[in-house]
Amino acid sequence: MAHERGEGGQAVIVVCGEVLIDLVPAHAGGPYDARPGGGPANIAVGLGRLGVDVALLARLAVDPFGLLLRAHLAESHVGLDLATPSIAPTTLAVVALDPNGSADYHFYIDGCADGGWNPAELPDDLGTGPALHVSGSLALSVDSMGSTLEALLTRERPRRVITFDPNIRPSLIRDEPAARARLERWLGLADVVKVSADDLAWIAPGRPIEAVARQWREMGPTLVVVTRGGQGVHAVGPAGEVDLGAVPVTVVDTVGAGDAFMSGLLAALQAGDRLSRPALAALGTGALAAAVGYAQRIAALTCARPGADPPWRHELVGA
Repeated sequence: MAHERGEGGQAVIVVCGEVLIDLVPAHAGGPYDARPGGGPANIAVGLGRLGVDVALLARLAVDPFGLLLRAHLAESHVGLDLATPSIAPTTLAVVALDPNGSADYHFYIDGCADGGWNPAELPDDLGTGPALHVSGSLALSVDSMGSTLEALLTRERPRRVITFDPNIRPSLIRDEPAARARLERWLGLADVVKVSADDLAWIAPGRPIEAVARQWREMGPTLVVVTRGGQGVHAVGPAGEVDLGAVPVTVVDTVGAGDAFMSGLLAALQAGDRLSRPALAALGTGALAAAVGYAQRIAALTCARPGADPPWRHELVGA
């Protein structure tokens, strides 16, 4: 997949949201390792490693963790021209792993960089790229962040494709009606939505994922993709539904797997010149299956090693 660059050096894809440190147990009952994380940051890293020109719009602390994050992002070819320095400390996520490697998160946000989002800090110009991606993980529940991102989505929707991953964190949600209302508004602004079956178990408990995906398409998105872990992926686009089985993999942990899938999906859509509303509207089931299959490969390679460590493009050869 060729490295894509926007006109005049502008980023092709802008990813917006949190960048934080995951504190991950080195082993059961053992000490914690500090690893770069945050869904949007992971997606930006995944895109950069796949050769897609990408910029991260974020609040980056200037503390030691912030410097570690900045170096990690730069090494993965993520543009940081849109990032705002913050004197607040880096946001933290303490990760707990179950015996199957599935991750649960406990966040420290208040008083940290991602607790201080402000619309006045948003850049006036995101460049000429075709797509903006946002995640709901912190933004659906942290009001300052959610209000700022919603202002950005509303402003940018006429200018570019909007992609969205709800990435629900129930432990963070203090006002459930407000979070659900914000989710519904963002679905109405989005063109492409990726959601996990675990998210849907909270969003629409007891409802078949196929029915929810069809309903969401009627709310505005052209493409809705539901990841189901070991059960594969269900997607519904303008030409109909696609179901793919899981890619076999020996799971080390699932940290960053959904983010890796999202970066793979965006990279595949970009490579196929699909990141425009007319091109998305013409997306056939064959092209949709190919894009989803590519995203599955990216997620599987991430699950095969610890932490949010998405693959580089050269690692896909023969994989």
